[in-house]
Amino acid sequence: MDAGKADGWLEKLEEGRVLREGWPKYHVGLAEGALVVRYKTTNPDNIEREKLRLKEMGLKEGKHFSVKMLEEGRYSYVSILREGLAYVAWLSVHGEGERQRPAAEFVEYILQRAKEEGEDVYRKTLEVVEEGKARGSLKLEGFEKNVEVNGKEHVVKVIGGETKSEESQSGKKLLRIKITAEVNGVRSEYTITFGRYGRLNAAMGHATVRAGMEADAERLAAVIKALTGEEPKIRRMKDGRIMIECGREHLDGFARFAEFADAIERWLEETSR
Repeated sequence: MDAGKADGWLEKLEEGRVLREGWPKYHVGLAEGALVVRYKTTNPDNIEREKLRLKEMGLKEGKHFSVKMLEEGRYSYVSILREGLAYVAWLSVHGEGERQRPAAEFVEYILQRAKEEGEDVYRKTLEVVEEGKARGSLKLEGFEKNVEVNGKEHVVKVIGGETKSEESQSGKKLLRIKITAEVNGVRSEYTITFGRYGRLNAAMGHATVRAGMEADAERLAAVIKALTGEEPKIRRMKDGRIMIECGREHLDGFARFAEFADAIERWLEETSR
């Protein structure tokens, strides 16, 4: 039997199985550490049907999922972007009306497929799902937490916060996250500035503390860890300044708070490639 024809028959049999269960067969895996959630088929009608299903669920093409259509007889793709899976997870908890139920079913299905692919894939998928469910679920005002930084215990009490979008002199879109908090009884205002950098367009944030202000840097690190669950990197520059560095995991942590969630989602969308 021709290999291509055999593959086509196998695809049709597999599609029939999963369609009876309610979903087409999505592949869930890792590529260079990044989560890949993708449905592929040689049938363009199936691609159109899946696009419609995702849009009815509330997802937007280009923002939450992407589509690649190839000529007849070759595989075409629907790929759920990281933001898309996080948003579906959010809908599964916070969605209204007819969107919540299919979103919850889809999340359950993707987690099932991830578990079939192994522990690493499942852990990464669950991380994105839990981050999505938590978005906007917390309030800054009155938030308190004890954290350890550099072996010292810090009591963090958050008073409030806000975001501000602006452009750098080079035209780069920046997101400034401003937080007012007390750490061990010392009240200060802190600002972490996020931008997109490098070939991968990675979201990275930083704050600079003047030379000799180690206690201020430690308090800021405690605030970031309390709010995001992740301790930032602390680097000392040659001129004595102290650089606090954050990554995407910190931004996702900030997005759990209602005061930041919408602005972070909007900035991520505006700065995506």
